This record gives sequence, structure tokens and C-alpha cells, in this order.
Amino acid sequence: MTEHFKNLIAGEWVDGASVSININPSDTNDVVGHFARASKEQAEQAIAAAKAAFPAWSRTTPQERYEILKKASDEILARKDELGKLLSREEGKTLPEGIGEATRAGQIFAFFAGEALRLMGETVPSVRPGVGVEMTREAVGVIGMITPWNFPIAIPAWKIAPALAHGNTIVFKPADLVPGSAWAIVDILNRAGLPKGVLNLVMGRGSEVGQTILNHKDVNAITFTGSVGTGRKVAEAAIASSPMKKMQLEMGGKNPLVVLNDADLKTAVEAAVNGAFFSTGQRCTASSRLIVEEGIHDAFVAALAERLKGLSVDNALKAGTHIGPVVDQSQLDQDLSYIALGQKEGATLTWGGELLNRETPGFYLQPALFTGVDNSMRIAREEIFGPVGVVIKAKSYDEALAISNDTDFGLSAGICTSSLKYATHFKRNSEAGMVMVNLPTAGVDYHVPFGGRKGSSYGSREQGSYAKEFFTTVKTAYTFAG
Repeated sequence: MTEHFKNLIAGEWVDGASVSININPSDTNDVVGHFARASKEQAEQAIAAAKAAFPAWSRTTPQERYEILKKASDEILARKDELGKLLSREEGKTLPEGIGEATRAGQIFAFFAGEALRLMGETVPSVRPGVGVEMTREAVGVIGMITPWNFPIAIPAWKIAPALAHGNTIVFKPADLVPGSAWAIVDILNRAGLPKGVLNLVMGRGSEVGQTILNHKDVNAITFTGSVGTGRKVAEAAIASSPMKKMQLEMGGKNPLVVLNDADLKTAVEAAVNGAFFSTGQRCTASSRLIVEEGIHDAFVAALAERLKGLSVDNALKAGTHIGPVVDQSQLDQDLSYIALGQKEGATLTWGGELLNRETPGFYLQPALFTGVDNSMRIAREEIFGPVGVVIKAKSYDEALAISNDTDFGLSAGICTSSLKYATHFKRNSEAGMVMVNLPTAGVDYHVPFGGRKGSSYGSREQGSYAKEFFTTVKTAYTFAG
């Protein structure tokens, strides 16, 4: 029997207006579950429940919030293998990647459990005699959360945990493509002791549920991760609403990995393979532009192609799989269209790019490596969001830096070099929010800020102690003591 999963509204599990069928991209005959799709009216009910729950929840003690978040963390970590398997089954990450992401979610909740106890204020003397000044942080209110399909446990975790830690209430809409992981994390939090209405789950289409959240006057802030196009619509809706909503947008990247002549070849190749192709390239931090100095270019391309030949593309749950399937047919079609476009633009398809057949029917794509790429080509400028890497040759470090910064995005950037001089200069002059030296551009810690510049991000940073900038508002209070 296929399981049926409901929405959580005002503390009650309720059916939706329709049902979505969650399919395993590694085996399209495998149905993960049937998930209720909320209606516009149910989204409005969830918002009302969050608004009603806010006054009491925002005034709970830090200890109460700590205990609930810590209890959730403990369960997530205890069930990391089970949750990781669910994630890999519905999204297509390899099982080790899925378990790793579930583990990270548990660590995020543990960190923000502590943050509930670490929210500090300031007291300063006024410039006027007899007056004291206090600066404190308070919860923002009802937070609308819209999350993507590529990190279905980690991204909800790094939004939900700080929101709850700082006393906000939530209306959460996960990606319609991968509702299972979101449902599991909400179920854990609900059983951890959250009062009714504090966390509401409304699964469904963005055009109906998401738009209702964006337009509703009782939603005080929106945190969104997804495409640039959708992010712009979120921003427009937040600005147009009355009153205007606070917003936080994480949208995408076209991240450079610079490889200099003095780089350790093995280190550079591993950084490129991990960053560009693992997680099937479906990461906003993926190394989608490999900018290689001409002295090491040929050796790097040869070594990278050889490394790609040894990677196993197969069922995400199968032992030994390095790269799982693309998430669905629509994304696969997009990847294939960019591979065809790259060839039409004059780039050389040096390796891969072919559809693959495996024991189970799925969306399997051989990693694609392009060489002879110019940074003006669309495959070098637009986010493909698949296992497609492009190599751009540079004559010098200065040219490589200029090419790396020549993009509308600015999320993550990396450099492989043995030179402290170039590494230091790159960290200072790269126009990205996160910079890696001799590491993949993808892969960040949970206790430090995450975010970018330019078209990649808008608003304050996510994760770590910097998350309080979005999930709290500052109040300044004056007292005359006489």
C-alpha cells in the first residue's frame, strides 16, 4: 500500500485539495508516497494559525525553545540513515550524500537550539544625562518559507531552525517535487512539542500555495531559495504587498574554479569533480566554470576526463554509485538542451553528455565536459543545474580572475594554487560571497554564514549566528531614570 501524507495546519494533519505522486528518479516505477496538495484556502488557514500562535510562542523562554529544537536534533541524528535513504530515494542524491545531508540537518538544529540561549542585547548610556538605552532583538512574526528540491532536508532545516529559535512562527511550502523529506522533518518537530500553529506545512504548487503566502498581508517575512526568475517574482510580491515584507532570497550561481599552473593536479581534479559533478551538479554552489591557466590546461583536461570515465552513474541507493540520476524529466530535458546548445555554440564536448540505461528506469545522464569554451557562451553564463562542466582557458592569473568575476552571479568561487600570494589576492578580489582555496566550491559548514553577491543573493545571510539578522528585528528602548 502506498502511504498517504497530509499537510499540518494549526497542529492537525489534514488532507489537501488534491494529491501529488512522489516518484523515485532512480526507479520511476517506485512511488515514494502520495502527498496532499493544499488549496489556497488551506494556505490562508495555515497563515491564520501561525498568526494566532505568534504572541505566545514569541514570548516562550529560551529554555523552552532550546529543548524542542534539541529534541528534534536528537531524533534526526538517530534516524540519519533512514532519513538519508528517504532523501536519496525521492531526490536522487547518492545514499552517502543523502545520509550526509540528514546529518547536517541534525547538526543545524543542535546549533540553533544553542542559539536560542545565546540571543544577546546591549545596554549603553545615552548622550543625555539620566537616560539609559537598551537594544534588544525580537521575533519578526509569521515567516513564509519556500524551499527548493535539491536540498530537501538541509535547506528547510537552516530556515526552520533559526526561525523557531528566535520566536517566529512558520508557514512552510517545500518544493512540490520532493515533499517527503519536508514532511518527515515537520513530523519530527511536531512530535518534539511545538505548540499548535507554530509550524504549518502546506505542500503544493507554487502558483497556488506559494503565491498565497507571498501575497498575504499577515505574512511578515519571506525566505526563499530557488531560481533567479522565481526569486524576482518573490521580490516583486514582497515589495507590492501592504505592508511590505522582509525578504531573503538565495537564487543561484555560475561558480568559477580557477586552476593555476602551480596547482597540485590531483587536488585540482578532485575539487573539480566534486564541485561540478557530484550531487549530479544540482547545487547552486556547483563549479560550473573551470577556468584553467594555459600551462596546466591540457594536463588538467586529460586527467579530469580520465577521472570522469571511472565514475559510476547509477541508482542512488546502489552501493558504489558516485552520481545519481537527474531529479526528473523536466530537468533532464533542460540539461540535454544545454549540451546541444554548447555544441552549437562551438564548444567541444570532450567527454560524456549521453543518456544512460541502467537496471531500473530513471533519469540517468553521463557527466558532460566541454572544452574550448568562451566566457561569452550561454553555457558559460547561464545556470544549467546539471552534471555539465565547462573549461575556459586563461593566459594568466589576472585573466583568470577577470573571467571568474565576469558573471551576473556571485555565490561561491574557488582557486587551486600552491601560491600564498595568489590565494590571498583571490580571496580578497573574488566577487563572491564564499571563497574556497584548494577545495570544491560546493560544501560549506553549518555554523558559518551562507550567501552570495550580485544576482545570487538578496538580503541577509543564512546559517550560523548571522541568521539572526533576518529572523529578528532590533528594538531600541530609552528609559529616563530621573
